[in-house]
Amino acid sequence: MAIGRTLSVGLVGLKAFIVQVQAFISPGLPYFNIIGLPDTSLSEARERVKSACHASGFVWPQTRVTVNMSPAAMPKRGSSHDLAIAASVLCAAGAIGHDCLEDTIMLGEVNLDGSVLPIHGLLPIMLHAEERGIRKMIIPYRNLEESAMVDGMDVIGVRHVGELIELMGGNATYTIPELILADDESAESSPSATLSCGDMSEVLGQEYAKWALQVAAAGGHNLIMTGPPGAGKTMLASRLPGIMPPLTEPEQLEVASIRSLCGTLPQYGITDVPPFEAPHHTATTAALVGGGSGIAMPGAITRAHRGILFLDEAPEFSARALQTLREPLESGYVALSRAKGSTYYPARFQLVMAANPCPCGYYYGTGERCTCKEKDRTKYFSRLVGPILDRVDIQLAVPPVSRIAVRNETPGESSARIRERVIEARMVAKRRFQEFGWTCNAQASGNWLHANTSLKAMELVNQALSNHQLTLRGADRAMRLAWTLADLNGRYSPTEQDVHQGIELRTRM
Repeated sequence: MAIGRTLSVGLVGLKAFIVQVQAFISPGLPYFNIIGLPDTSLSEARERVKSACHASGFVWPQTRVTVNMSPAAMPKRGSSHDLAIAASVLCAAGAIGHDCLEDTIMLGEVNLDGSVLPIHGLLPIMLHAEERGIRKMIIPYRNLEESAMVDGMDVIGVRHVGELIELMGGNATYTIPELILADDESAESSPSATLSCGDMSEVLGQEYAKWALQVAAAGGHNLIMTGPPGAGKTMLASRLPGIMPPLTEPEQLEVASIRSLCGTLPQYGITDVPPFEAPHHTATTAALVGGGSGIAMPGAITRAHRGILFLDEAPEFSARALQTLREPLESGYVALSRAKGSTYYPARFQLVMAANPCPCGYYYGTGERCTCKEKDRTKYFSRLVGPILDRVDIQLAVPPVSRIAVRNETPGESSARIRERVIEARMVAKRRFQEFGWTCNAQASGNWLHANTSLKAMELVNQALSNHQLTLRGADRAMRLAWTLADLNGRYSPTEQDVHQGIELRTRM
């Protein structure tokens, strides 16, 4: 009894698991069956694989062909298992050797003409294979650039199933479609995208807002900016990643794994710049938190992991979409339950929101230009009040710019200079919280803040509580801001001035 064996890898969210693919050719009427909880796209692999093998010069067995994918209890999804299924059948039929694939992971979608197409999610798959000690992989040629991000792996790229047969010592007759060759050449010649988030020196005026963004970056604090149209809110938010600390190597791999799963990794590569996601205000709840049939795919909050989630025109988002942010802001992950299983995605992001003061945008200062009715203004901001706004540390009013800089004036401070101070403040906080595993002040617990903030500073917080200027959650966030201000100013603990500024940043809007 000849059984062809090889390995593939399945994904549930970002968690990978090894799939053993076995093919058995037995007597009987011609039939091709795949078992082991395949989804619809994987069940359709029967026709893709059969046609691809024919296109490689392989005569398909006119008997019963059964492919089993174990562990049988785990759902298998997607077309990335096509190449492993084809290889196991070829092995069982004797077209390639029986002993050359047992310790090799095979990944790739196959076309009817035998060409091998690239897949999504290769990076988390390779990281899992590395952990399991599996070094040999055969993948689509177009995924070779992504595979180079993991060192120490023996990776071979193939364009066609016929190339796989020849690679394993068999004989094949095939022609690689010109379209595939053209795509490969364009992929090799096209330069990698370099993304720029702009520089703070390009923002005219708004010195107080720039300082507030520096505080937000130094402490990992959430932020909301309100102001009239054209004041620079979006421009300020888009430059926040440029003043944030660079991602560490584990964080870079986390972010890259998410982008690999979403199919956007070639656009970014592995970079130490924190991600910046800005969904449109018409985005649905599923677009924000993730969704889709079968196993849910990541949404905007997962793509913003370790970076910034920017909600421009925040009051225009649906109330339901805004409320879904509450749990991820506290827990740092999102749990998505579907009929075929639950998926957990990381979602530790900084929330930055921007809003006009009213629907027309001109209810600031004396409000003379505003044409909105009072009920319209109240309704406009009603989606942001309460639990969401209480989780935003810095509430900032951004006034209109009164003048444009002229020639020979000293330009504003660059992002690089601000980033140096932010990195230094983050390092101070990281050393202070080393025993707790926190990396910034925004993660500090209320108990730690109460125990380590001076009595004089705490008295200011208690006064704000008694005056209903702060809620209890808001008081903790004001103290976290005070500790960030102390770090930026080179102090070991916050003074009364730091606490006063923290409360002001908390309630300035």
